[in-house]
Amino acid sequence: MSLWERITGEFIDIIQWTEPGQSEILSYRFTRYKNEIKNGAKLVVREGQAAAFVKEGQLADVKGPGTYTLDTKNMPILSTILGWKYGFESPFKAEVYFISTRQWTDQKWGTQNPVMMRDPEFGPVRLRAFGTYAFKVTEPATFLRELVATDPSFEAYEVTNQFRNAIVSRFVDVIGSAHIPILDLAGNYERMSKLALDRIAPELTKMGISLTQFFVENISLPPEVEAALDKRSQMGILGNLDQYTKFQSAEAIRDAAQNPGGIAGLGAGIGAGVAVGQQMAGAIAGAAGAPGQVTPGNTQSPGGPPPLPAAAAYHAAIDGAAAGPFDLPALQAHVRDGKITRSTLVWRQGMANWVAADTVPELQSLFANAPPPLPG
Repeated sequence: MSLWERITGEFIDIIQWTEPGQSEILSYRFTRYKNEIKNGAKLVVREGQAAAFVKEGQLADVKGPGTYTLDTKNMPILSTILGWKYGFESPFKAEVYFISTRQWTDQKWGTQNPVMMRDPEFGPVRLRAFGTYAFKVTEPATFLRELVATDPSFEAYEVTNQFRNAIVSRFVDVIGSAHIPILDLAGNYERMSKLALDRIAPELTKMGISLTQFFVENISLPPEVEAALDKRSQMGILGNLDQYTKFQSAEAIRDAAQNPGGIAGLGAGIGAGVAVGQQMAGAIAGAAGAPGQVTPGNTQSPGGPPPLPAAAAYHAAIDGAAAGPFDLPALQAHVRDGKITRSTLVWRQGMANWVAADTVPELQSLFANAPPPLPG
């Protein structure tokens, strides 16, 4: 074996990259002393990979999955740069970058700070949101130029923060312009995801990356607002004030059992629950009519006694003719002046015939001080 054959045999003749398990490497620069590659070497590019050749800072060629023999026939661009068209058989120098083109899934995104928005029902509110997305390198040349440059091992964490910032920024625009009420957001996660995907994808395309999936997992309110909504839901479910009072009493009993004061604080808790129920009952009663105001169909003032019954009115036969009707005070006055006596005939609504006044139990008290009629 000649000295030249020994020297040329030392140069590598297989170029390949097997990505380590559980790694997050997006781009790997093939390591070779002085970047010398033997003419006629084999290049193996596996599925989910692309190989890019860089010579003197210039991107010369990009190869997809397959096995290639590095010569002038299948690498015309690179051979033009290196001068292979003149039949050079010596090793050439070029950097080879393997780029992972598989899909990277389960990438997390979320709002670090609450996002302010105006809700048509609740007014200004703060929202938090989080979810997942997936991406892949679809333009290896653009990816190499825009992000990798000369990094020998470019990993996903170096761009995920940038992706997250772009995603959150565009998602805030989407949720603000969608004008979806807060209470309806839960039923529009799919719509929000699609809108965000369409808005974010062009940002990543500029870097040679495609956003393949985008999911909104949850949009939440601050804890204090959620607590107020829970209370409102409780009121909507209870509805009946009597049920609400019983509910408050039950809550007070439970709290008293857990309180170090024991049953001593039970009375105050129950009293508070009953008081709240009474206040709400008063508020509802006020909706029907303000205190002291009589509304149609309600002839009494709220909180006052019922109306007095109407007094009975009697007709009396005075001087041979029917007179009246008279109420009891008027009849008493006629008794005093002698116009009405015990034998005077009287009648009122509901009586069948005229009868003597002293035979009516209701009128007998009018003649208590009058003497009885003379005998015969």
